[in-house]
Amino acid sequence: MRKRLDDKTATRLGFQLKERNDIGNPKYKLNSSQLELLNSGIIQSSNELEVDPATVKHLWKKTKKESIFVKNPLYVSPMEKTYFDLRDKIVKDLKQYAPKFDKINRDKKSEPHLLIVDPADVHVGKLCTAFETGTEYNSQIAVKRVISGVDGILHKAKGFDIDKILFIAGNDILHTDTPRRTTTSGTPQDTDGMWYENFLMAKQLYVDVVMKLLTVADVHFVFNPSNHDYMSGFFLADVIQTYFKDCDNVTFDCSIAHRKYSSYGNSLIGTTHGDGAKQQDLGMLMSVEAKDLWAKSEHRYFYTHHVHHKTAKDYINVTVESLRSPSPADSWHHRNGYVNKAAIEGFIHCKNNGQVARLTHIFN
Repeated sequence: MRKRLDDKTATRLGFQLKERNDIGNPKYKLNSSQLELLNSGIIQSSNELEVDPATVKHLWKKTKKESIFVKNPLYVSPMEKTYFDLRDKIVKDLKQYAPKFDKINRDKKSEPHLLIVDPADVHVGKLCTAFETGTEYNSQIAVKRVISGVDGILHKAKGFDIDKILFIAGNDILHTDTPRRTTTSGTPQDTDGMWYENFLMAKQLYVDVVMKLLTVADVHFVFNPSNHDYMSGFFLADVIQTYFKDCDNVTFDCSIAHRKYSSYGNSLIGTTHGDGAKQQDLGMLMSVEAKDLWAKSEHRYFYTHHVHHKTAKDYINVTVESLRSPSPADSWHHRNGYVNKAAIEGFIHCKNNGQVARLTHIFN
């Protein structure tokens, strides 16, 4: 049975008891001195053995008069870094470098085009070994592929006058969503690195990519929530939006909505991860969810992700394309024959004729 505090002890610890006096009640936040007082026996025993109390998971103390086994509430697993640890690291980074952005004034393009840059399903933190699957993939390779893929797309787009860039973020940018190396729904994954390391790598990757794209044109950053990192991906997008909050040349759509819409000229462009609504329903959903933009558009497109391979189909009211991923098949996918051609894709849209070019950077 959980030990409960009497009124005298509670008063001594400085608690304001109202409805309950359970020490496990989350509304009571203990400071370090209060924790030491409540767990003085564990701390004393650990000090006698010259070990850190926070590294002792259980304590079994035996004397001539008693034998007691307790769980240590002070224990902190090395696998269980908290959100607050990560938050403090991010806040520290932002305080050390609070970027200042001068507004970029750009010349008007005579034949303007939109460039869509969409590094889909990057899966930072994913592990593939060449010994089993024939291809090596880890967090470092993921970052390098995105950088080289974006460079490749920008190089291939040099023949067009680009006046705006639509950058599609999210879509399983992170491979896992829990400290236990699982997706949001709990599916175990083969992983490389700790979750907080991968989060910080993905943060820096997005900052570097957006800075690179700003050298070409103004950027609209759109976030698509996804099944591998439903929570972490949202937090990451919010961090990037905060980072560029003082930059007039970047705009953001980082809501948790599963389908996002943008317009360029007479094109209406939808994006979604692809693990939810069926492709044949996307046109109808677009006409309802973005009805004002739908009425003004002549060309309509939906870019989806999730499946890691290329498909494209014209429906009556929309063209739907799924995008390739830079990440190869891991152990499970390779064993079941779900192999893919790794690549990063981009698209060129003009104001009057919709999509006029597809750009692909292949990884061999």
